[in-house]
Amino acid sequence: MIVQISSGQGPVECELAVSKLFEALKKEFPDIELLSDHVGKEKGCFTSILFSTGFDLSELEGSIQWICKSPYRPNHQRKNWFVDGSILPEVETIYSEGEVRFERFHCGGKGGQNVNKVETGVRLIHVPTGITVTSTSERSQFMNRKDALNKLNAILTEQNKSNQRKQINDAWREHTKIVRGNPVRVYEGMEFKYRK
Repeated sequence: MIVQISSGQGPVECELAVSKLFEALKKEFPDIELLSDHVGKEKGCFTSILFSTGFDLSELEGSIQWICKSPYRPNHQRKNWFVDGSILPEVETIYSEGEVRFERFHCGGKGGQNVNKVETGVRLIHVPTGITVTSTSERSQFMNRKDALNKLNAILTEQNKSNQRKQINDAWREHTKIVRGNPVRVYEGMEFKYRK
């Protein structure tokens, strides 16, 4: 699961809340792996952090409240700071051998009797996506299989790049929409204690 926590357009206190929330989540879910972060205005603060985990963190979808007096502006009246938690779609990785179905067939064309007698044509089906690639340009099944795998790899690589661009766009879209109120989690104080 890929999760983004973001301060949105919030002040430096929200950026600090992003940092503290990430540290708190790492203690709660030890397998968290940092994917990327955007540094905030002050040292140790972040405007957003993107991470992955094997745990189901669907409960983090929404606004997260931090109740604390501002450590940066002591006379500031506000003490409720909000950050956004968003679940982002995962980018599919390039195929593994088990995901590709291999079929052979007779193909016509150049190659004399060899192409009529031997199944030299190759069809590869990427089972998860349904993408089908064929190759009949070579006289041997081995070379056609290699050619088809190269074609499939090129298609899936382009699709993966497109998915990564979409993931980045989704992350920035989520970055700008924080809803204040109805928090899914509440933390208190500089110790960032989770209030259940």
